[in-house]
Amino acid sequence: MKILDHPTRILFFTGKGGVGKTSLACATAVGLADQGKKVLLVSTDPASNLDEVLGVKLGNHPTPVPSVPNMSGMNLDPQASAAEYRERMVGPYRKLLPAAAIKSMEEQFSGSCTLEIAAFDEFSRLLGDTKATAEFDHVIFDTAPTGHTLRLLSLPSAWSSFLTANSTGTSCLGPLAGLQSQQELYRKTVESLGDGKLTTLVLVTRPEITAIREAGRTSVELAGLGIHNQHLIVNGFFTTTNTDDVIAVAMQARIADSIASIPPALASLPRSTVPLTAIGIQGIASLRAMSSGTEFVSAENTPNAPFSALPPSLGSLMDDLAAPGHGVILAMGKGGVGKTTVAAAIAVGLAKRGHRVHLSTTDPAAHIAAAVIGNSMPNLQVSRIDPQQETVKYTAEVMNSAGAALDTAGKALLAEDLRSPCTEEIAVFRAFAQVVAEGKDRFVVLDTAPTGHTILLLDAALAYHKEVARQTSEMPESVSKLLPRLRNPEFTRVLIVTLPEATPVHEAAQLQQDLRRAEIEPYAWIINQSLAPLPVLDPTLRSRQKHECKFIHEVVDQLAQRAVLIRWQSEPPTGVTALDKLLT
Repeated sequence: MKILDHPTRILFFTGKGGVGKTSLACATAVGLADQGKKVLLVSTDPASNLDEVLGVKLGNHPTPVPSVPNMSGMNLDPQASAAEYRERMVGPYRKLLPAAAIKSMEEQFSGSCTLEIAAFDEFSRLLGDTKATAEFDHVIFDTAPTGHTLRLLSLPSAWSSFLTANSTGTSCLGPLAGLQSQQELYRKTVESLGDGKLTTLVLVTRPEITAIREAGRTSVELAGLGIHNQHLIVNGFFTTTNTDDVIAVAMQARIADSIASIPPALASLPRSTVPLTAIGIQGIASLRAMSSGTEFVSAENTPNAPFSALPPSLGSLMDDLAAPGHGVILAMGKGGVGKTTVAAAIAVGLAKRGHRVHLSTTDPAAHIAAAVIGNSMPNLQVSRIDPQQETVKYTAEVMNSAGAALDTAGKALLAEDLRSPCTEEIAVFRAFAQVVAEGKDRFVVLDTAPTGHTILLLDAALAYHKEVARQTSEMPESVSKLLPRLRNPEFTRVLIVTLPEATPVHEAAQLQQDLRRAEIEPYAWIINQSLAPLPVLDPTLRSRQKHECKFIHEVVDQLAQRAVLIRWQSEPPTGVTALDKLLT
């Protein structure tokens, strides 16, 4: 990979979910460590799978990777960071203040805002404090999917601006005394992000039109943040010499069309191309092969026996999904597994049956509009929960309600509180609850955010209840009833979407455990983009087809109460007609 030729000290890997950011970040880290460089690999993704890829248990602090001298890894765990942050803020006062005061402080630092600032605080320390990573030659960030990453990268400016402008000494986090001391660190973080001699933003994309479109949007937004030192990696490039394999020829054609669609802004960037691997990237040996550009041959014996009966198609779910006549359907899973496509196909299927359907998303990197662009259907409403619009609406609502009886100083204090970056999260949460409430008299199909973000959203419900009540002293019915609705199997059906690969299946299994702890039982699993039912001849595709078998078995035999399978499509599943084909 060209990125290994002259790397800057700090590398960020970002892109649409599922494009291979983690594999490429790990391969780059291994490649640099093998060159004798000391490397720290950090994941800022709430749904990180570094542990599985590297084969070592990672925590909130640098941990050596035993099989790779010179390399350490860590996960920025929001919960662990919040606990450490909370103790730093509260600990010094434990012996100075009465128990009631300490309890009040702990409550103040228990909300969702503390999670955000704590994770950002650790991120800033690694990026803005050179002493924190002085022992490493390179620091590589495996970032969260695009929307979350852009939010993270915008935080240094947002929090720094908020702290500079805030004159009252209070915020949604309570007293700002603990934050003011961080201003210099946040300033250095902003400088580091924009320093092209120090930092490179590696945009990762698959050779797919939607992923490339997302990479282009990301590139423009990063440039708007002052980050111009960008490098493009196209991951999963495929060509075939077997012209008798219609699937391979179709895949090659789809990829060629996608590459041709690269916009000029992306085309002008330095570019690396990584070929489609015969099996999934797992373990140090496969990462070394990826970093060196050689083919990895696994000693593992993958099952050759085909299924006697593959799971049925997505269409087999439609009668049961449509039976109640209304309710909420959530498509959940790791980023990039096809949640948007599945949600859109189900919405189209329900609308064609005459039901009123609202298709929406809570994903910051929403792609639903692209999935149905150029088509319109009776009964089908398509929307996106837009963070900026929801923040403006929520702020006006709070000022008109809670601010109505305040004097000038009180209104100024409330307005300043609402300018904190946390307000956006609260506004989006309220909008999510309102959309779910529409399931009382129609179908609501939600393309949810990637796994970790979604679970944080669901787990944060009670914390958001407190935050909404703190600012408005009112609790909307949609918010108070959200968790009961999500837990009601007669009202909400959760569909776990995965690919027939190791990481998506294992992350989906973890998601299922998290849902069950939240008293939400998944309705069905959907195995997407499978080659298993297809007559492939190309050696790479045949190898991937065989490799799928054990993961399909794992889903069907061990994980899912009910499972369906969607075969890989020769044509991109964009538009109503193409989406309808997924149901056959």
